[in-house]
Amino acid sequence: MLWGVSFDATPLSGVVVEFLKTAHRFAARGHRVHLDLGYDIKADKGAFFRPYRDEARLLPDWVTLDRVEGVERIRGYDREFVERVLSEVVQGGDDALRPEIDRVAGELADRIVATWERLGVTVVMVENGTLPENLAYTEALYTAIGRYGARHRLGRFVFWRDHDLMWQSEPGIAKYGTFPYPGVPAPRNSPHIHYFALHEQAKARTLEWVPELANIDVLPNSFAIAPARIDDRNAAFRRDHGIPEGVPLLARITRIIPQKRIDRDLHLLALLPDVWLFVAGDVGETPTEHARLVDLADLLGVRERVVFGGWLTPYDTAVPGRYSVRDLLAHATIVSFLTSYDYESYGNPISEAIASGTPYITSGYELYDVVYGSFRAPVLDIRARDLPDAAFAREVAELITDEGKRAEVVRVNSELGQARFGARVVDDLVDRLYPPPMGAATRLSVVLPVYNEAANLPEVLRTLHDQRDGDAPLDKGRYEVVLVDNNSTDDTVAIAHAFAAAHPDLALHVIHEPEQGVSCARRAGMDFAAARSRNRPDSDPGERFYLVSADADCRVDPHWLSELFAAMESSKAAIGVCDYYYNAGHFTGRPRLWDAIQRTLRCRAVTFALFGGFPDGKGFAVERDAYERAGGIEIFYQLQDGKFVNHLSDDWDFGIKVASGGDAITYAPRSRVEINPRRVDHAIDEVIAGRAYGSDGIIVMRDIRPSAPSATADLTEAEAQQAWEFSIKDFTPKNTILPVLLTPALLEDDAVIAFFGPDLAARLARRISELRHEMRVVDFTPIHAYKTPSYRLYFEFADELFACLRRHVGADIGHPPPLPPCLAEVPAERFAEFVRYYCEDRESGEAHNYFGNGGVF
Repeated sequence: MLWGVSFDATPLSGVVVEFLKTAHRFAARGHRVHLDLGYDIKADKGAFFRPYRDEARLLPDWVTLDRVEGVERIRGYDREFVERVLSEVVQGGDDALRPEIDRVAGELADRIVATWERLGVTVVMVENGTLPENLAYTEALYTAIGRYGARHRLGRFVFWRDHDLMWQSEPGIAKYGTFPYPGVPAPRNSPHIHYFALHEQAKARTLEWVPELANIDVLPNSFAIAPARIDDRNAAFRRDHGIPEGVPLLARITRIIPQKRIDRDLHLLALLPDVWLFVAGDVGETPTEHARLVDLADLLGVRERVVFGGWLTPYDTAVPGRYSVRDLLAHATIVSFLTSYDYESYGNPISEAIASGTPYITSGYELYDVVYGSFRAPVLDIRARDLPDAAFAREVAELITDEGKRAEVVRVNSELGQARFGARVVDDLVDRLYPPPMGAATRLSVVLPVYNEAANLPEVLRTLHDQRDGDAPLDKGRYEVVLVDNNSTDDTVAIAHAFAAAHPDLALHVIHEPEQGVSCARRAGMDFAAARSRNRPDSDPGERFYLVSADADCRVDPHWLSELFAAMESSKAAIGVCDYYYNAGHFTGRPRLWDAIQRTLRCRAVTFALFGGFPDGKGFAVERDAYERAGGIEIFYQLQDGKFVNHLSDDWDFGIKVASGGDAITYAPRSRVEINPRRVDHAIDEVIAGRAYGSDGIIVMRDIRPSAPSATADLTEAEAQQAWEFSIKDFTPKNTILPVLLTPALLEDDAVIAFFGPDLAARLARRISELRHEMRVVDFTPIHAYKTPSYRLYFEFADELFACLRRHVGADIGHPPPLPPCLAEVPAERFAEFVRYYCEDRESGEAHNYFGNGGVF
């Protein structure tokens, strides 16, 4: 059950609307939602102890209006008391009322807890909670949270969001005192509260105020980005409000109070003779301001073109018999936000305009650039001119009349809006902080990062669904799929949801990761699954839980998951590595290419069986505790063309972290994944040259998708030899050197000694010890730190390593590819010295270019 409390004390405001958007995610999961509008909290709205009347009609039917029981019976707690506290304690610095505040807060806390106990509250959402106009209520809320959370052993069950802080709500009159606000209850650390600010500046100022505050993040107001349309339900909007069809319509969605500066819209209207203005807001909130605006409209000669339409229901709601803000925007030509300079923070009407596909105009209020600086709109510089002038009116008129310009503005703003405050921003946050429950029998979460995989996804999901355990289907209660959308622009997400609806027997979760990169998406999915796995009901604490990586362009064999699970359970290893293969039929007519691929895969089969191998994102499992012990998937960044990019090898690097920490890796050869051949089909020239994943030390994912039919011609003998050499140069340091470099004790294992031979094994052990000592001042961790020593050992022992591969894999492995010309000229007695310089030459990336990334085979 979710309890929401708004400090805004109005039936409908931006604060309430944002509550509804977040709460809707919980309601969709089955939470009951109760909302206290805050009438008994904030004194200046004139609603203290006023019973609810028809407010529920403004809200969705899944919201129950509620309030804390018995507040009106607390002696001395009334509107006058709250106003005295604000005036005398917060503004005046007089602490004489503190004992009375403490008494009232204690009784309020008792009643809040009693209400939550009666309802069985499990989540609390506090909106505008830092507003200090009611110290007693704020103190009571903190007390109630601490008491209730401890009693029920709840974690961070409170979602506490500030929309307007001291510096953003009428700062000109120092309503709440001056920094550091000694009379104000500052946010406090609590094991039960997660704080949110609307933007980075608000977060920074909060931390300036309370530097030790933990668990604070940024959560912008969010919106569903989709054009507002005129339909059968809202078609009569203009007629019902007396607005002629076809006239340009300026929409203002606002409270009708002086701070909102609606007078600016009236002055603009006087400069736009054919335009009408619709003001959506409660004319009864401040009757004197409404009367003043009506008089001004008469004075300016625009009264007949102004409609004060009263409250509309929230932007993305549909209440029978009532119009919503979105209905207004379907008919509006432009949205206006000509507000005060220092009163506004986020500016919801702008976001609503962007989300609905409607251009907007705005004043350059204090935080406009912080929130909307890169969006396109006419901006009135109110520090230079208080009212719209002819030049600004011409700019607005051009936007109204130029359909091409309007369309381009809408396109750009919609794309930016989707990325910054699309509805999934809140959905992702709620899913991360309050993940949906996991079944008690679930032992594996398959994480599937996806980016624009609409073409491959149906078949990939089918292979995941149709998993087998022996001759029977694998129990669907044993595993689930976590699909991580990484900003897809095609039908990927829709396909995933449709598949989930058509296959309810398999739990399929769709989450979003906004930072682009497969490593970011893999980490997000594994973190999501790991957190949820710890909340499985009635599970055996001794049971191992596995996070499994899959690839959205590969197909898994029917027994992929059951074989991987069996290998992990029997070996008790930290990581299980799958076998990977290509469909031979795809390479019919290309025998030279197929031979190069097969030789690489044969080498891998031998070394993986010997050393356990390293995980590849196409298919591996990691035990949850080992995942968390290693710190999870780590994202490394490199500079490319002056910008930071994700390093691609997160899967390998994760395996290296696990192995270097002393945990075991096992190979599951009967858990098989079919590799998608599109990289060797559509980037064969890069594969041949060892540049499939970049060059000069930069390893990044380049999007390789079919833009033309697959290549069907075979390689020439020279091309096949070049492809093989880059493949084996990539393979050998990683798969024969790196395992023993990370775990030198392997060189004492009988099977490993048999592979290398006793003499080579002993010399490798000594040389590894020397290198470790030599590099002791260097953090011996993944990424570049492992490349240098593995490359050095490759050069020093290449002839002997290839002899081992010929002996255990086949004579066709051949001999090492030629040395780089610079090393071929080095005197033999100084070879190891210059190898070091070469392998550490990270400025030019020469070593990277030599070894390449032919390992795409």
